Formats: sequence, structure tokens, C-alpha cells
Amino acid sequence: MELEKLINSCIKKEHQAQNALYKLYKDVLFGVSLKYCINREEAQDNLQDSFIEILNNIKKFNNKGSFEGWMKRITINKAIDKYKKNIKSNTPLKDIHLKGNIEIPPIKEIPLSIILKFIQELPDQYRICFNLYELDNYSHKEISKILSITEGTSKSNLFRAKKVLRNKVLNYKKTNNSHE
Repeated sequence: MELEKLINSCIKKEHQAQNALYKLYKDVLFGVSLKYCINREEAQDNLQDSFIEILNNIKKFNNKGSFEGWMKRITINKAIDKYKKNIKSNTPLKDIHLKGNIEIPPIKEIPLSIILKFIQELPDQYRICFNLYELDNYSHKEISKILSITEGTSKSNLFRAKKVLRNKVLNYKKTNNSHE
């Protein structure tokens, strides 16, 4: 079914079209969810919530940009909204300005599933800043608006995320090289 026809059928709330849309994009959007969620179960919940939002708002898609990109943005925003709801209101976020950059060692020989696991293990604020900046090309200014934090906090969270990931990668390499 052509995408435009599929979208129009979804606007008409045709269940067969909605199911076809889900089957067509569930894997891509699950991958997006995995980047922002702490585990597979949370990612699956985010995927379901995202599809509900997509289907409820599909008539708002205005053909500016790609449909897949529009759905990815909804999926990312759903995960971020859940993160924001889970932030403890009495936990202040510090605005720490750190200089320098932490480079993550080459990861070619590490399976993608392990790298994804390392990212998922990051504290929420680090994981979300890392994903938005490094994987989805948001600027610190954009991240600060999305998460209601300062640009300095965004930079600090990215720096700390890279530091944690660097240590995880080095430990993984050390552990796996010692078994060879």
C-alpha cells in the first residue's frame, strides 16, 4: 500500500491500515525507543505510547519533511516526557561547566548490542543528553529547551556520559582481551 494512501486510511481510523502502519514502522521506532529508554520493556511501552500518539495525531502530519522523521520525533518526545515526569521535583540539576572533551575509544570490535546496553545503563539525564546530541544531532541549545535545563548542564551531562561510556568500553576491552 502506498504511504500516502496508508496515511489517509489511518486518518479514517481504518484498523487494517493502522495495523499495516505499525508493522511497517515498529522496528525502526523500537530502535529509537531503545536509545532513549533504560531497558527493552520501557522501550516497548514507549513504542506503544508513541503509536497511540501517532495514530491520534496522524491528521496533523503536513507532508513537511519525512513521515518517518515525524514519527521518530514523536517517539523521542514520548521518551523524554516520561523522563521529565520521573525527575524528582526536589532534586536540583547543577549547572556545571566542564572544559575538555572525553573521547570514547574505538568500538568497532564491540557488538552493537553491548554498546546499546552501555548507553541504556547511563543515568537518565546522561543517556538522554548523549542520545540527543551524539545520535540525533540536536544542539546543546535545543537540548536545554527540550529538557528545561541550561546549555551548561547539557554539556556537563554529555561530558559525564562520555566519561562513563569510555570507562565501560575500556573495561569491556580489558575483560575480553584478557580471555583471548
